[in-house]
Amino acid sequence: MTTPSTPSAAWRPGMPGRDNLPSGPGGRPAAPSGDGHGPQTGPPTVTIGSYPDYPSAQRVVDYLADNRFPVERTSIVGTDLTLVETIMGRMTTGRAALVGAGTGAWFGLFIGLLFGIFTAGNWVAVIVIGLVVGAIWGAVFGAVVHAMTGGRRDFTSSSSLRASQYAVTVEADLADQARQLLGRMHFPSGAPAR
Repeated sequence: MTTPSTPSAAWRPGMPGRDNLPSGPGGRPAAPSGDGHGPQTGPPTVTIGSYPDYPSAQRVVDYLADNRFPVERTSIVGTDLTLVETIMGRMTTGRAALVGAGTGAWFGLFIGLLFGIFTAGNWVAVIVIGLVVGAIWGAVFGAVVHAMTGGRRDFTSSSSLRASQYAVTVEADLADQARQLLGRMHFPSGAPAR
């Protein structure tokens, strides 16, 4: 590749190259947008109500949809998120082997069905063998993996994110229309919007 040796041969605006490149990492740098904390997420929004649980916020959006409001310009935003890990029970090597056997049995059943389709002979035997071999390998693998943890995590758990409140937001140009509709909405014995 050659570089221009004279100033008249250098790149100038309007020449192919720089102005024809897309903005972003592969082309010319894009101008910062929004508040500088990441990409702008869209038009400005307004919170029209805040609710203590998700079903209440969902009921509001459903009411707006029933009244021909453009709900595609609406969002439910959970705030003050908390990660909750619910402990399901104690995990022993035997239980780990049992869980592994169940998982391995499903995988073995899938492989057995796959091979059973192409078997000219006794396809049921192929499925049963796949199921049994999968369960055995799954049990061995589950027990070994649990033993390798060295007792650092002897329990099973399930994680979920929970919000302390849910805000219903709409694009700013539709806020008045949404508030008028919500003024006609009657909440059943639950807490109204704050």
